[in-house]
Amino acid sequence: MDQEMFLSLYRHSIAHVLAKAVIEIYGKENVQYAIGPQISDGCYYDFVLPRAVTEEDYAIIEAKMNEIIKRKEDWRREEISKPDALEMFKDQKFKTEIIQDLPEDEKLTVYYTGDDYVDLCRGPHVENSRDLMGVAFKVRSASSAYWRGDQKRDVMQRIYVYAFPGKDELKAHLNMIREAMERDHKKLGPKLDLFMFSESAPGMPYWLPRGWRLYRTLMEFWREIHDKHGYQEIKTPIINNKKLWLISGHWAHYVNNMFIVPGVLGNIDAKAQIPQEDGSVSEVTLNPVYDQEVDDTMAAKPMSCPNAMNAYKRTIHSYKELPIRYNEVGLVHRKEKSGQMNGLFRVQEFRQDDDHTFVMESQIEDEIADIMEIADQIYSTFGVTYRAELSTRPEDFMGEIETWDRAEAALKRILDKKYGDGGYEINEGDGAFYGPKIDLQMKDALGREWQCGTIQLDFQLPHNFGLTYQDADGAMTQPIVIHRAIFGSFERFIGIIIENFKGAFPFWISPYQVALVPIKPEHNEFTKALQDKLENAGVRVEADYADKNMNEKIKFFKTMKDPYIVVIGDKEVESGTLSITVRGQKEQLHDVPADAFVEACRKLNAGRDQELATQIPNQADI
Repeated sequence: MDQEMFLSLYRHSIAHVLAKAVIEIYGKENVQYAIGPQISDGCYYDFVLPRAVTEEDYAIIEAKMNEIIKRKEDWRREEISKPDALEMFKDQKFKTEIIQDLPEDEKLTVYYTGDDYVDLCRGPHVENSRDLMGVAFKVRSASSAYWRGDQKRDVMQRIYVYAFPGKDELKAHLNMIREAMERDHKKLGPKLDLFMFSESAPGMPYWLPRGWRLYRTLMEFWREIHDKHGYQEIKTPIINNKKLWLISGHWAHYVNNMFIVPGVLGNIDAKAQIPQEDGSVSEVTLNPVYDQEVDDTMAAKPMSCPNAMNAYKRTIHSYKELPIRYNEVGLVHRKEKSGQMNGLFRVQEFRQDDDHTFVMESQIEDEIADIMEIADQIYSTFGVTYRAELSTRPEDFMGEIETWDRAEAALKRILDKKYGDGGYEINEGDGAFYGPKIDLQMKDALGREWQCGTIQLDFQLPHNFGLTYQDADGAMTQPIVIHRAIFGSFERFIGIIIENFKGAFPFWISPYQVALVPIKPEHNEFTKALQDKLENAGVRVEADYADKNMNEKIKFFKTMKDPYIVVIGDKEVESGTLSITVRGQKEQLHDVPADAFVEACRKLNAGRDQELATQIPNQADI
């Protein structure tokens, strides 16, 4: 049996053991049990119970599961009819609902674990509980869940269990989970005063001063690279009329994920009350428009594509101008279910590093090769790796199949050339509704993959918006649009790098790079002069000039993970040299000339090095 099948078999069986344990603990008459699938690191089961499950219950559940496994009971599969299944589970409302939704002639299977627990299930499962005796498992958590994911349905308790083939695998996974908790950007972000969330704007981050400094640094880095590659940055409206989204196709394909600003449908007949000289009031219609239906419904943009089409369409273009690259750090909004939002990883408002490049078909391969070069440069700067996936025509596609086939073939040639045949994955049917795409899956420090970059080939929106350029023969020809993003979402990318670096960012991207701590007020003048030198060299500096305990100041800057902390006292003022605490290092650097330190910081910024310089020249080296 292969590993995937084995994991599926025993994790699914552990879910049944979990359900049986819960029933035995709480009593069959007190438990409604629903579904219990296996998942990537174990399984879960949904219940309605007489009381909430707490952490104190986890050990009790685990002990009962171990007891059940040690009974070495046989597992028996039976095939039954729908009427028999309804009778068997007549006291279980969720099982009954599942059965009622099935066709009348459906043959169902149930699995017995021993003689006192039966579950509706397709299987497969182990033949005897003894087969599970080597499995290492642990109750992970209990949380609320809606029946069938519907907020209007029953609230259930979902009990999660980790399950692995042996103790070593479970231990390794638990270590990884602890590491993930230490890196969790949802905890580190507020702790480092980078961002916050408020109930007033669910899923829409507030960027605080330190976090916005980091954000701006990312944008400046992004702009610098794209300026060198011939991109032109634009800024387009956040809210647009429904008509734009009808033309683009987003209204038909994406409206459920859009924030709608309702308008007025009907005749425009705004009225005003005008006082008359005789004291009466006369009602008049302002700017009357009769017999004209106006729909001024607006929507916050979920992406910037239609706006870029409008920017291109403003004038006539020649083939000599192409490619035209319009990029934008576009603020977009996408409606998400409350349970789907996850810190910065999945939000309802974010900035996307959009680009829409207008090309001739002959330019596609060279242009995408340049995009891949940009992706390589950006990702390697942060020390992250990625792999490519090709996503093909979905069921709800726009346009002609022949056009799609041509677009997919072009992307496949590009990937074959860069990675070789088979050096990338193909996701059938996962393309955007307007074109196939290459997705760049980035791996984080915990080995998780995130879809950040995307390159989408589009023959449809140029058609919908009537875009053209004048070709070499003078004929008006339709351009092709390449949609692309590298960060994808600045918010998601920042969440990833917060976790990758545990908030201890490389020098060049740290919100503040140097913290200055004058010991006494008489050291402030020297400190201020040093701060000016550093800031003039482009270094981000924070200093605490308050007359308070030095250790209190140092503790704060260490908590904020500033790369360098410089404490300034009598010795430093007299000698003009510095004592520097380097983040993560026990030993201080001593006797560092102030000018040498400023130059070292400037070079670290210019080189965008990931590591801090721990051997800044001291007085003896000058």
